[in-house]
Amino acid sequence: MTSESQLKDRVREAWHEAWDKGNVDALDGVLADDFARTTHGSDRSLSAAAFKEEILAARRAFPDLTTSIDDIVEDGDQLAIFWTSRGTHREELHGIPTTNREVTTSGSNLCTVVDGRLQSERVTWDTQHLLSALGISTVRHDDAPPPTVASSPVGEPDPELLKGFNRQFVTGVTVVSTMDDHRPRGLAVNAYCSISLDPPLVMVCIQRTSSTWPALFRATHLGVNVLGRSQHDVVSVFASKEPDKFAQVGWHPGPHGSPLVTGSAAMLEAEIQERFQAKTHTIFVCRVRHAEVNDEEPMIYKAGKFFDGGNLAALQDGRS
Repeated sequence: MTSESQLKDRVREAWHEAWDKGNVDALDGVLADDFARTTHGSDRSLSAAAFKEEILAARRAFPDLTTSIDDIVEDGDQLAIFWTSRGTHREELHGIPTTNREVTTSGSNLCTVVDGRLQSERVTWDTQHLLSALGISTVRHDDAPPPTVASSPVGEPDPELLKGFNRQFVTGVTVVSTMDDHRPRGLAVNAYCSISLDPPLVMVCIQRTSSTWPALFRATHLGVNVLGRSQHDVVSVFASKEPDKFAQVGWHPGPHGSPLVTGSAAMLEAEIQERFQAKTHTIFVCRVRHAEVNDEEPMIYKAGKFFDGGNLAALQDGRS
């Protein structure tokens, strides 16, 4: 049986040979005979042979292409590969004319391992980020002309100005939770939002350096707990580096086992459906499967301070 470290080493070496050198046959040692590769947002499935052709096409467009594996996480028969690619656009790619721009893009592959080889692979990466880096407009209308190369790159704001912008944004305070081998794990998060009611989708954004991140990545479900105005002590616990935060707070399991913090203003449990890599963070898109709401008023967060969500002054309706 291939050990975890041996499989990771074989994958790293095969990726280096194929993506960096164009020796695509090196993948034969890690891909199963019935290997299938799919990309998020596309119904297209690639065989091993078609995958090799895709690599060679990418290398023709980016002859100096290098792809580094940033991390590999193995859990049972699942292998997650996080990667970053860099290269200079020298030849046409999928109808995009040569730009001679240097591009960096990243993504993740979730693989199923059978008998020490990768049987299937689902790829998540930000194609719009790649197009934007090439200066291509990705906003289209039915009557819009084909994409064209932008005349100049878009700048970035001063970091202090961006911090000032973020301080003006008011959010609630949540604890995102999951079970990790029968152990409850969680962290304080304010990067939460509802995506839609039909279907019921929500998202949370988690920094990959968080100690809870590996458990969330492996999980099938997570909990989102909107903290109430009387739970300031709970915020302190989950913002700390305590190894067993749930030992200090009351909680109960959701229908799928996710820890829900007792006394929260609202709680939900959701099934993780997508994991998007956004540089230093992972965005989890989830479908809500269970929700609870209490009478407790929520806690509010703004500019590093917490406020009573039940003591807000309503603005007058200017139309009255």
